[in-house]
Amino acid sequence: MANERSIAWSACQVLHQAGAELTIVYQNERLLGRIDRLVQDLDKVKLVQCDVTSDIEITNAFSEIERDMGGIDCLVHSIAFAQREDLGGDFSDLSREGFHIAMEVSAYSLIPLVKHAAKLIDSKGGSVVAMTFQASQRVFPGYNVMGTAKAALENTVKQLAAEYGKRNIRVNAISAGPLETLAARGIKGFKDMRSVYAERSPLRRNITHEEVANTTLFLASDLASGITGTIIPVDAGYHIMAV
Repeated sequence: MANERSIAWSACQVLHQAGAELTIVYQNERLLGRIDRLVQDLDKVKLVQCDVTSDIEITNAFSEIERDMGGIDCLVHSIAFAQREDLGGDFSDLSREGFHIAMEVSAYSLIPLVKHAAKLIDSKGGSVVAMTFQASQRVFPGYNVMGTAKAALENTVKQLAAEYGKRNIRVNAISAGPLETLAARGIKGFKDMRSVYAERSPLRRNITHEEVANTTLFLASDLASGITGTIIPVDAGYHIMAV
């Protein structure tokens, strides 16, 4: 989690209200103060530092979780990043470094996180929920390399669902409509994107953070026990429209 406008924070609030004991991961010390202030009124919450670009930090984070909590039931992967200069402009101007960073943080990170989380999930099984966007399948001008990363993330979800199904671990993703987040502000034309969604979606509106969080809770719970390897749209129905 990075800030109060993130999908991750909305998911934390809804899961906490449902009775979950939370371990919230933050990237570095620079973000700790902000996250600590957000959760100060919540009980049964633990904060753990973990930069997902570091195998050592991932290992240390899950060792700390195992020591303090014993095990886990659900992992929520709400991580995405691309360099600001790679959002907007021509896609073909994307640098090798920019591609690598976006893919490593936004897609690859799910693999080692699930591998470590699976060791802490008991034989009754558990759930993994990732966050994606329709740019994985369609071109959204300005979203650029993040669309490529989301496509990789969705395939990763399916690969992991196939691998971990025998251990009764379900892996799914939520494809959310465009939400007002700090990260979204860096995408050129984002306001226009939201306007188009509201105009063309069957529900004639944009979605809310809470609607994505509620779907996260559903996928984390036993109510979704028969669902895995699935990308669930939470986008007011926009994905069904041709024009």
